[in-house]
Amino acid sequence: MTSNYFAPTGGHPPQSQLLTGRAVFTEAYAVIPKGTMQDIVTSFLPFWDATRLWVLSRPLSGFAETFSQYIMEVAPGGGSERPETDPQAEGVLFVVDGTAKIVINGQSHALRPGSYVYLPPKTEWTFSNDSEAPVRFHWIRKAYEAVEGLDHPDVIVTNDADVAPTPMPGTDGKWATTRFVDPSDLRHDMHVTVVTFEPGAVIPFAETHVMEHGLYVLEGKAVYRLNQDWVEVEAGDYMWLRAFCPQACYAGGPGKFRYLLYKDVNRHMKLGPAMGGPARR
Repeated sequence: MTSNYFAPTGGHPPQSQLLTGRAVFTEAYAVIPKGTMQDIVTSFLPFWDATRLWVLSRPLSGFAETFSQYIMEVAPGGGSERPETDPQAEGVLFVVDGTAKIVINGQSHALRPGSYVYLPPKTEWTFSNDSEAPVRFHWIRKAYEAVEGLDHPDVIVTNDADVAPTPMPGTDGKWATTRFVDPSDLRHDMHVTVVTFEPGAVIPFAETHVMEHGLYVLEGKAVYRLNQDWVEVEAGDYMWLRAFCPQACYAGGPGKFRYLLYKDVNRHMKLGPAMGGPARR
């Protein structure tokens, strides 16, 4: 399967550009359009050389609760010998532009567009861009929820082009999900997948469920239902959906509509203190 993944390149708009845009931030969802990813909103990280990033989501009151997501841009010669500073963090890298090298537990892997890497917590890894062009990739991080009796998941290195999508039942393959992790492997507490819609395909009902979502549009365009609103989205846009936020979509064509999807899975719901119970004597 041939894909063209959208990746931001930064820059700065001219003074003549209108302010009107498509950015939306609500209690139930957020839309961060590709046009907002300019130079002025980049960030930097300790121990990363010649690197900048766009933060798409972060744990925050009224925003993402379970994960953070970055688009990393590593210039030629850049990278890190100490990329992850949180020993409890697991991560997924998904390359959208350029090439690089990652060394995991002493083993080197070449990365290219479509490369998917799962990194369990406490994994030793380094990242370097030895090419002559920038490399851009998504980095999704989550505090791993360990369960007694379950080992940590294994490292995974694969590519979007090497994993056959799984069609949704009853769709004639017009709606399919590329799963890089076995859904029955309960060691994993998050899934990062690629969802593909053929032109004109739909999510034919308002999905409303417990999973928090992060969606980055890799290619194509669609009209997406978010809570009570329909919004137009295209390659390079990012959406965050709170748990139970209704969602659906119509793929607009003329090409495929594809997005990188994060969701939290396979764990009990965290319980707060009991409220309103009988008073103790």
